[in-house]
Amino acid sequence: MNPSYRLRRLLTESSALLILLVALLVVLFPYFWILLASLKPVDLVSRPDVWLFSPSAFNWEEVLLRSDVPRFMLNSLMVGVVTVAVALITGAPAAYSFSRFNTGGGLARFSILAAEMMPPAVLIVPLFLLMFRLALLDTPVATIAAHLTFVIPVVTWFLIGFFDEVPRELEEQAMVDGYTRFQAFYKVVLPTVRPGLAAAGIFGFVLSWNDMFYALILSGGRNKTLPVAIAGFWTFRGIEMGKMAVAILVAIVPVLLASFFVQKYLVKGLGGGAVKF
Repeated sequence: MNPSYRLRRLLTESSALLILLVALLVVLFPYFWILLASLKPVDLVSRPDVWLFSPSAFNWEEVLLRSDVPRFMLNSLMVGVVTVAVALITGAPAAYSFSRFNTGGGLARFSILAAEMMPPAVLIVPLFLLMFRLALLDTPVATIAAHLTFVIPVVTWFLIGFFDEVPRELEEQAMVDGYTRFQAFYKVVLPTVRPGLAAAGIFGFVLSWNDMFYALILSGGRNKTLPVAIAGFWTFRGIEMGKMAVAILVAIVPVLLASFFVQKYLVKGLGGGAVKF
């Protein structure tokens, strides 16, 4: 092999590796900084220049054992799971209808994202009044209803491409064998698009988990979600940085776990029908 070619190849690979390492450092450094803040003693949290210190579990004990953050985390988890379940139950048939029957034409496909593109401030007033009339303010139902306004459109849009990738011959063969259209959809098509369902479910869960705007206005007290609780560490006395850092790290865990357990479906789904978006 030509020595000059080997040198150029080595330089190219080294440059690519260096770029990847820099990108990885940029991505991971904020999490490392937050971890340091969560382990600093209270009197050092406000001093970002301190790198050498004796780690303390005080902030973790305060947040996990002597605060309501675990309850708020369970609230967020319940809201996210219920929101995703309802979104998949309603969004999958809608996406199938758009894919197979072109329901409403191309304009209808894009109109389903109107709620997602609309500023939340436009929807919050009617939602607040509706929940007030139904006596559902400060309940998980109000937060779930608000989250469905943007999770269902996104999940539906996300799944259309996956259904487009399923050959129509599968359903036709199933109906020849005696299945109804619904049975063909439920027993043949849905199992085929499980990667898409997993990817759409994770995406919808992350959207619900991270929302603070609707949860801040529609819920409070013991029904607050985790993002609202994290914002609550910004008090009139200042930011309780150590405790906020612990709550932020706790908020990251469910999303990482969900992605880990369904990563093969997520990768396969994002590389399949979703490319048609």
